[in-house]
Amino acid sequence: MFVRSILALSLSTILVGHSYAAHNTQQANTDKSAKPTHNTSTTVVEDPIDPLAIDGQNNSTTTKISAQEQSDLNKASATLQNLEKTENLDATIGQAPSADKTPSSAPVTDSKTTSPKPAIKASWTLDGLNNAEWYDNIGAGQFPVYARAHVMLNNAHASPGAIDGTSGMNTLKAISSFQQMNGLKATGQLTQETWDELVRLQGNKAAFVEYTITAEDLKGPYAASIPRDYAQQAKMKGLYYTRVSEMLGEKFHMDENFLKKLNPNATFKKAGEKIIVSNVRNDLPEDIHLIIAHKGAKQLYLFNQQNQMIASFPATIGSSATPSPIGTYKVTGVAKNPWYSYSPSNFVQGNNTKPLSLPPGPNGPVGNIWIGLSKKSFGIHGTPNPSLISKTASHGCIRLTNWDANDLGKKVKAGVTVKFLE
Repeated sequence: MFVRSILALSLSTILVGHSYAAHNTQQANTDKSAKPTHNTSTTVVEDPIDPLAIDGQNNSTTTKISAQEQSDLNKASATLQNLEKTENLDATIGQAPSADKTPSSAPVTDSKTTSPKPAIKASWTLDGLNNAEWYDNIGAGQFPVYARAHVMLNNAHASPGAIDGTSGMNTLKAISSFQQMNGLKATGQLTQETWDELVRLQGNKAAFVEYTITAEDLKGPYAASIPRDYAQQAKMKGLYYTRVSEMLGEKFHMDENFLKKLNPNATFKKAGEKIIVSNVRNDLPEDIHLIIAHKGAKQLYLFNQQNQMIASFPATIGSSATPSPIGTYKVTGVAKNPWYSYSPSNFVQGNNTKPLSLPPGPNGPVGNIWIGLSKKSFGIHGTPNPSLISKTASHGCIRLTNWDANDLGKKVKAGVTVKFLE
């Protein structure tokens, strides 16, 4: 019962189903202000099944893989094991390995002048963000140099998760992945060498740009709120964004509070209003050969057919109470904007004793995409809480930010191997 109660709080562990007639119940919607989505899907994702119960029944569905696939997985796993050995998880991300341990607020000398300048000179303006430069002993915190680094890491396919300009484990892991992919020593430290390579790959593309809010942005559709109760969610036309700033944050891969920090005078209610946003990519390399879900690192790593790491994402992968599976599986398909079918036969949420069909939307139980795996009820999916990715537990599945999950869903093909690594 304890496990069931835990699962009732999360909708992470699910199963891609078939077309479901119950989606017609959306006509009973009581949210008069909401509008239909432009791309309505009839794909249904069924409600969670206790992964512990499945494993306890010896109902293993580990996928058979070829000798070549096993060899590829072994090489990729070895790459990640070596990466783990070189990462300095206790390091100050902005500190060069050979730098003296002086306070992050100590002045540094600008090579172009003879006078010292404050270490945190860059401002949270458009120019300040785009001109932020690396310096010794940046230290931990929220600084423009990290904001620019986050965008450049994102564009180099080493996702830091929600861009917020803050140092932390997601930043360290993104830097480490970037270093691995670009032939640098994978320490996770933002060294001068790493910074120079990020800038080189970014080229002339600004890290932050000015964006004009449009009438379409304001039009939505939006929901007044997202209730916790499934019965109330089932009455809605869609589990939409609830505000413009939330939508724009996800559109530009940004933490919503950070978006507001950069735009303190913005109302997010006027067409024509100009705001500062990150200038991010929305695509991945084509050659996704295998995926490794590293539970310890809380990362998802993509490899190509040459066993080269080509992308990484911070991920929430199971928990001690409801662990993700062990073994190797295959991607079975991708469902965009899936409906969510709740059944009390698996667990009871609140006072809901009858089956319910929850409509699609980015604030749905699995975000707005589901990538199914050959292990029953497990998959890779989005989330309504992107800023919590890798910082909280899931209930067995692989949870990414909506934008990372959507990027992956656009390029991954059925049959791609997925291995869970401790």
